[in-house]
Amino acid sequence: MERVAALDIGKAGLVACLRVPAEGGGRRRRQEVTDWTTMTADLVNLADYLVCQGVELVVMEATGDYWRSPYYVLEAAGLRCWLVNARQVKHLPGRPKTDKIDSVWLCKVAERGMCSPSFVPARPQRRLRLFTRYRIAAVRERTREMQRAEKLLEDAQLKVSVVASDLFGVSGRAMLTALVAGERDPEVLADLARGRLRRKRTELVRAFRGSFEDAHATVLAMILDRVERLDSDIARLDASIAEAIAAMTDHAPTQDRSGPGGGAPSPDTAGPPPGGPAPESPPPAGGRARLGPAERLAEIPGISLATAHTILAEVGTDVAAFPTAAHLVSWAGLAPKANQSAGRSSPARTTKGNRYLAGTLGQVVFSLARTQTFFGDRYRRIRASRGPQKAIVAVSRSVLTTIWHLLDDPDARYRELGADYHRNRQDTHKQAAAVRRLERLGFEVTLAQPAAAI
Repeated sequence: MERVAALDIGKAGLVACLRVPAEGGGRRRRQEVTDWTTMTADLVNLADYLVCQGVELVVMEATGDYWRSPYYVLEAAGLRCWLVNARQVKHLPGRPKTDKIDSVWLCKVAERGMCSPSFVPARPQRRLRLFTRYRIAAVRERTREMQRAEKLLEDAQLKVSVVASDLFGVSGRAMLTALVAGERDPEVLADLARGRLRRKRTELVRAFRGSFEDAHATVLAMILDRVERLDSDIARLDASIAEAIAAMTDHAPTQDRSGPGGGAPSPDTAGPPPGGPAPESPPPAGGRARLGPAERLAEIPGISLATAHTILAEVGTDVAAFPTAAHLVSWAGLAPKANQSAGRSSPARTTKGNRYLAGTLGQVVFSLARTQTFFGDRYRRIRASRGPQKAIVAVSRSVLTTIWHLLDDPDARYRELGADYHRNRQDTHKQAAAVRRLERLGFEVTLAQPAAAI
């Protein structure tokens, strides 16, 4: 790179280092280091300054969330921006460390091509991430409030959660609302049960015998009100997520396969011109109706439509930024890093990756653990030999590999292999090995199905 700029970013300000060819020509370089604030007006001036200098690439280190403002402003100005991992540009030990030295070092590393960009999604996907990540936080907060309600009932010696598995189901909410309204008779509260819970009326009467006071009712009313507001917020977020997914599917940008740093697409991969007709998509294979990416991911056991939306928010509807499934697995932090020295291998550990994606896949694996599916059987086999933690990582990696193939091919659909897939293959291999062993002992072996099976 001949014209490079690097930013060392803080919360209130940043240091920009510019390295361009000197005016006299030759191998000499002109270097300028300037200070800027992170206010939007100053970032716009910084973008104009870099554009006037003919900068080809702007590199910045991922520092918390402070990189977002400079990245978005420079990206909007048409500059090519790279967000690099701090592990790739770590400063050499023994040298002084200042903001100016860090920016110069980062600029020289980028100038010599010694770093690679991290994946930064496009604006529509970033908008979708705002909704899905806040939805995760809202669901977690709602779960905390439900747990507080259960602890409150325990403090009042009401053992309702022992009898009712879902304290905030239809029956549970009716009972809690009655408690807040002032009802204390266990018989009346037990009569509010609906469905299969009515069979446990006698146990409910015993569970409601306690010392529920007005102070408990005051706090429980606050908890119920907060849970209702969180339910309303989650419903609104679901509607916004559906709209964002539809917008991404209708106007899916083609990402640059040259690397995850983005940049302008090539003429061969660019989409239709603004205002021009969209190209017709080829008919799906097999004559089946083409589903959207979220619906195709939801065909995988353990993945609901809401979970599919979260996965698409992190990965995107187009996996062009990840050339292979292994790239996506490594980016998610599900690829154990090899550690070998002098012929001895140390235990491999996974690296840090996208925690939202890894957490979502972990929940998918937990839901698959007891199912009679291919992934469920794989989890149980690995857990029996290597433990639950490694089984979760291994199955998460398998699920993510399947997701990559589904997103890479719009016509691909998930096909369940069954819980006996490995068992059948293993039996076949064992059978062939036994035949070869008998033949080495001098026997002639002929395999035939029994008459009943025929």
